Amino acid sequence: MNDENGRPRPLDADTAATYATWFKALADPTRVRLVNLLAVERRPMSVGEIVGRSEVGQSTVSHHLKLLADVRFVIAERRGTSVFYRVNENCLSRFPTAADAVMGHPAPTPSAVPCEETT
Repeated sequence: MNDENGRPRPLDADTAATYATWFKALADPTRVRLVNLLAVERRPMSVGEIVGRSEVGQSTVSHHLKLLADVRFVIAERRGTSVFYRVNENCLSRFPTAADAVMGHPAPTPSAVPCEETT
């Protein structure tokens, strides 16, 4: 949103808090690698498969996937006794707008482009 002079307005507190949670979720190299793996694969993957493709153990992978699911960067789908994770395309497509907004470029507020699950 722009001001009367056409310049981007400073972020309000709620928008800044939302963006901060997104950046915090990606502030760990392991989480960045997990999102990248799921984004590259473009398919649901089991925790076991993700562990096999990463350099960390199952409990660490599960912990990081939960944090990523909390901000909806990934979606967890239970199939029987297994949980499969996939990248949330809708959410990740919004992330660059967060970076743009923080850097003073026009971008919609998070509530205008909610990070909802895709089907």
